Amino acid sequence: MKIKETPLKDCYIIEPTIFEDERGYFFEKFNEKKFEELTGMNGHFVQDNISRSSYGVLRGLHLQKGEHAQAKLVSCLEGSVWDVAVDLREDSPTFGKWFGIELTAENKLQLYVPRGFGHGFSVLSTHAVFSYKCDNFYNKESEGSVKFNDPDLNIDWKVDEKDAILSEKDQNAPGFKEKNF
Repeated sequence: MKIKETPLKDCYIIEPTIFEDERGYFFEKFNEKKFEELTGMNGHFVQDNISRSSYGVLRGLHLQKGEHAQAKLVSCLEGSVWDVAVDLREDSPTFGKWFGIELTAENKLQLYVPRGFGHGFSVLSTHAVFSYKCDNFYNKESEGSVKFNDPDLNIDWKVDEKDAILSEKDQNAPGFKEKNF
């Protein structure tokens, strides 16, 4: 398992070491001890979520606030997504910056999104199955969100906005300057 830094403080790409032969392949998807040694971040997760979405679906930007804040370890199990993390920690040197990466079933990359970040993704393939490991339990009252197309963030979602399929909640999310985080 290799850990690669992103331009955002405390946000990491995890690249597995894959052992492949004529029978197929094997890799260790996650190792808490190695992750903590390499990053200094908490690698203990308490909740796993899976979503399935079709091409053009855009989910985000979401987060959990306060004592229910969540770090996430995300990956794509089928298909391809454009995954986006936004640093919403006001005391961070990368506050208000975003990072995007294509996660696919083929590249097997994962993205560690720390607490205090907004997160979202758009589906680039016909469909995608997406996995989220969370280090804290979901709490509806602690939901936060930022409008996916906020001009201050200027995120490139790799899907034309007119083709994006959004929930009503995501369509009506507050802007970055409204600080719903």
